[in-house]
Amino acid sequence: MPPPRTYFSIESAVFWGKPVHLAIGIFDGVHLGHQTVIETAVHSARGTGGIAAVLTFRPHPSRLFRPDNPTRLLLDSATQAELFGRFGVDAVITHPFSREFAAIPAEEFMRWLLARQPRLAGVYVGQNWRFGAGRKGDVALLVESGRKEGVSVFSASPVQLDGEPVTSTRIRTLLEAGEIALANTLLGYAYFASGQTVPGRQLARQIGFPTLNLPWDPELRPRFGVYKVTVEGIPGVANYGVRPTIEREGGPILETHLLGSCPWVTGDALTVEWRQFIRPERKFGSVEELSAQIALDVAAAR
Repeated sequence: MPPPRTYFSIESAVFWGKPVHLAIGIFDGVHLGHQTVIETAVHSARGTGGIAAVLTFRPHPSRLFRPDNPTRLLLDSATQAELFGRFGVDAVITHPFSREFAAIPAEEFMRWLLARQPRLAGVYVGQNWRFGAGRKGDVALLVESGRKEGVSVFSASPVQLDGEPVTSTRIRTLLEAGEIALANTLLGYAYFASGQTVPGRQLARQIGFPTLNLPWDPELRPRFGVYKVTVEGIPGVANYGVRPTIEREGGPILETHLLGSCPWVTGDALTVEWRQFIRPERKFGSVEELSAQIALDVAAAR
């Protein structure tokens, strides 16, 4: 499936006169609840020969309204767009979230959308989505505005798991606690880190556990520690953190030792999927202690 086209404002998005089915939200994590909204828009677009598009916003509104304590995002824009593409989205619009945008009265929001996308056929949101100045707009107002303007509005009920709604906040809490398996269930896919591998100090290779090293520092850092992972189906064990036993400069790094033959070398692009938390990162008294623990970690991952 081709990646979705990307636009950086709703005004710049061009859809060649086709009806536009627009899923709107922050969608951080693109979790199971988000997927319900997005897949409804995609299904409707396919049934009408239209465009399935996502309208999302950067920066996160918290950076405008509480800059001293902004929400730490699960995904950067590129990773989020990649996930939208997995679910059949044709186009991603990342509109600037500015004070001017935040000040649009809720009653005028639908007209604001139509002025920029006159072929707007449907709007798709979560049931609890709020919009407009002071977040006064709700789904009921959106439905009413859509009826007046001839735009269908669909809202998805929250997805529940273990009696609690699936939310980005809940997933952030799980990742910070190392609860990766449950986080993956809420996401609906395996949490992953992508990037280009870099050379290391070769210590892991010298002690018998060569690694692929991926510098990776998202806004929301998962718990530092050792995880069972897979790379394109090949199982492995990975340490995410700052390597306290071996002093190094810079941010955290993901070091992955594969439990099978490794077809990758330094400089290759890599996607590591996180499967299970094994233990927290810790400092060892010697390289020998570290080596012994890695052997135990490998056994646990197997």
